[in-house]
Amino acid sequence: MDMDFSPLWISVKTALTATLVTFFFGLAAAWLVAGYRGKLKGLIDGVLTLPMVLPPTVVGFFLLVFFGKNGPAGKLLHALGTQVIFSWPATVIAASVVAFPLMYKTSRGALEQIDENIVNAARTLGVSEWKIFWKVTVPLAWPGIAAGTVLAFARALGEFGATLMIAGNIPGKTQTIPLAIFFAAEGGEMEKALAWVVFIFAVSLVVMTLMNYWTEYQAKIIPRNRRR
Repeated sequence: MDMDFSPLWISVKTALTATLVTFFFGLAAAWLVAGYRGKLKGLIDGVLTLPMVLPPTVVGFFLLVFFGKNGPAGKLLHALGTQVIFSWPATVIAASVVAFPLMYKTSRGALEQIDENIVNAARTLGVSEWKIFWKVTVPLAWPGIAAGTVLAFARALGEFGATLMIAGNIPGKTQTIPLAIFFAAEGGEMEKALAWVVFIFAVSLVVMTLMNYWTEYQAKIIPRNRRR
């Protein structure tokens, strides 16, 4: 069995980059929505969560239209002499979009559990909102934020449908592990497909197991720190 390990590197590179993107955008969105008290909160939350419930191919279709040559982003990129369709950045975009809701929802839940009296106390001391966010809010919500980051990474690593729609299956360029599994199985190379399945299953299991142990550890350590 002749194995091409480029899907491994592409998947890891894509998942890490997408996780970094979703960490900042997801956390920022969670913070803004958690603090928003307007009537449109439910609608905004629904829009931000939509990629989590839509079929990946539907998400991929919207991305294809948006970044295509006739789409708003596609026209702008074309004017700049570049494009993202069927390129590695397209795999990052697809993975980021589908992983974003996990980061957003988990972080928002953690942020909304913070005692507002602590935040208000920091405000009375004259601390800026930026410092409150990074010095008070993020540390208090960190277990949930970290869990969202891990979930986003796992989701980005396993993304298939949207990636296939916007990035295609180009070996050595856009072929991630899920794509390699699908096309290996479709081509009758079951041993190769099984090898990739075992690998991504093992990585996902290890990541989720470590997250569970870490969450349990945080649940034990935080009450101790509060008692002090």
